[in-house]
Amino acid sequence: MDGHARRPPAASPRPDPTRGGHRPLPRARPRAAGAAAPQARSLTRPADRLRSGQLARRPVAAPAGLAGARAARARCAGAVPRPRSADRAAGRAAGTVRRPGRDRLTGRGHPTIDRTRGGPARPAAGALGGLDLTPSTPRSAVDRIAEDFFERYLELNPTSATVIGDDRFDDRLPDPGPEGRAARRVFAGDLIAAADAIPDEGLSVEDRITRDVMRVIGEIWITLDDQRMDVLHVVDQMGGPQTLLPQLCQFQAADTPERLERFVARLRAYPAFMAANVALLDDGLERGLTAPRIVAERTIAQLERMLATPIESAVVPSLVRVAGDADRELIREIVRDEVYPADAAFLEALRGRYLAASRDGQGLWSAPNGEALYRTQILRWTTLPLDPEEVHRSGLAELEEIEAERRTIARGAGFGDDTAAYRASLASQPANIPGRREDLIARAEEDIERAMAAAPAAFGRLPRSACRVIPVEEYKERDAPFAYYYPPSEDTTRPGTYYVNTYDLPSRVFSRLASTTYHEAVPGHHFQISLESENTALNRFRRYAARFAGGAYVEGWGLYAERLADELGLYRDEGERFGMLDAQAWRAARLVVDTGLHALRWTRQQSIDLLLSAGLTETDAVIETDRYICWPAQALTYKTGQREIARLRREISERDGQAFDLREFHDQVLGHGSLPLATLARELPNWVPAPV
Repeated sequence: MDGHARRPPAASPRPDPTRGGHRPLPRARPRAAGAAAPQARSLTRPADRLRSGQLARRPVAAPAGLAGARAARARCAGAVPRPRSADRAAGRAAGTVRRPGRDRLTGRGHPTIDRTRGGPARPAAGALGGLDLTPSTPRSAVDRIAEDFFERYLELNPTSATVIGDDRFDDRLPDPGPEGRAARRVFAGDLIAAADAIPDEGLSVEDRITRDVMRVIGEIWITLDDQRMDVLHVVDQMGGPQTLLPQLCQFQAADTPERLERFVARLRAYPAFMAANVALLDDGLERGLTAPRIVAERTIAQLERMLATPIESAVVPSLVRVAGDADRELIREIVRDEVYPADAAFLEALRGRYLAASRDGQGLWSAPNGEALYRTQILRWTTLPLDPEEVHRSGLAELEEIEAERRTIARGAGFGDDTAAYRASLASQPANIPGRREDLIARAEEDIERAMAAAPAAFGRLPRSACRVIPVEEYKERDAPFAYYYPPSEDTTRPGTYYVNTYDLPSRVFSRLASTTYHEAVPGHHFQISLESENTALNRFRRYAARFAGGAYVEGWGLYAERLADELGLYRDEGERFGMLDAQAWRAARLVVDTGLHALRWTRQQSIDLLLSAGLTETDAVIETDRYICWPAQALTYKTGQREIARLRREISERDGQAFDLREFHDQVLGHGSLPLATLARELPNWVPAPV
């Protein structure tokens, strides 16, 4: 194991991890026209069991009053509830400390050890110090409400259940049609009504957060439905309906008779699922709300590649885990006879009137009511009503600051202020270029092991789940980013999965891989998401559904982790540190290009050019630009969240002085699940106790 993994930060100047996000959040401005206020609806409607092979939907009952609910009222959709006084007496989730042993992280988990640091050991995982969890407490009532909603959520979104390892709904697919949409709207309205019915009196901090998250998610979903964003999301080269079955093969096995039966039922539901998505294309045409042409073209090209694959090597039959060849042949026949024709029908619908009617403009500004749509997307992803022009300016300013840091490294390497020349030098070094796809995967695994070895210096709790590394599937590698992460199963039997894109191998230099691994895997998303899902002190709504309200928190933590890796001495040399700064510049550039594309009427080429100047390769600048076009405002989450986490660390560190405990800070940031940023800012200073 590399000795640098355990060394303290070197004496040479290093960027302060709190500096990487030190700029304040841009001033918020009220959004455009708000959504109609949802009405209170019944929370007690029984679950309807669905027949195998059908789409998931629930009958929509007439709205019923919720006992004790406050009057429904208009509100800014997606806005974070106003802060209330913090409850310092509330306990927190705690757990044991884990230290990496000799086993590879991609294999087994890690043995537990006690951490006392001269004081008492923390309570066992799942305990909340000082908080009564008996059923008679208000907290347990809130938990029951949240758990009931999570059950309803899984019924409406059965593939989400599969991803977390819950196989009860593995025989069905979500319903994107009118009935499914109506059921989801009822669900969102009920979520808001339930949050409004929870009284302030006697609430613990965690209960208040649960109520915050329920309200935020419900309001965002109602507004998205009002604006009919579903007719835009159906065309998506990153996560459109055509990608669903190949993705599910990573999470759903067909290796027993019962599992095979459920998987076959899901395959047989696919034609109805895709027919409903074709209807969404028609709905978008009628409304004049269509995808940008580049997104439609990429989606068409992806479908063409998938359908051109011979059935003998088709993605779904090849990937799914089965008990024997006969079962795989059965799946292959269903894919040939039912799945391929459904995809072909979707492809033909895209190629026809839809492509001709797709938007010439790349940003949401070119769609009907585009400004309001973009502001809703900003709320959806950041939970803050940020002003696009101020976000744009703040991104430009941060790019200048990061470039100054890069110049320091370039000068030290003899390149003066020419950071582009230094970057080109790194890209041409044979030792920095993976010779084979396997080399890139092996390097990512090594970086994860090194990060795990260093983690106890900065974390008191480590996840039980392992993290495996696998390549992005060939069918989508041309459209996918450099890397991304999928969470482990709820019971941790399926590890977290770090996907690395091995397409265009010469552009995937090791000096860039390091910071990407620390962001996506350890100590980034794998730590945050695994600790969240393993925290049984939180109800399942908080452990899983809350990510819809915590996008900026999740991605902000990943970006913060890249700077933290520098503190831990994980970057092997200045070349890898330069790669980290390029990654920071890339996320600052996202603030510029996302707002440029969707609010300031930038062209696609303007975005590509700025990303190239920020340090991206041509391949990634093109893929990333098309991703931002497809997913408006998602790119804002990274820097927005990182800045807030870094600001809070700086404030608490200044408050505590020499007594500041970095491990305690990180444990508390990660100990309460995904949070709206305003909630994190309100509660974190109380979770990290001030020294006595």
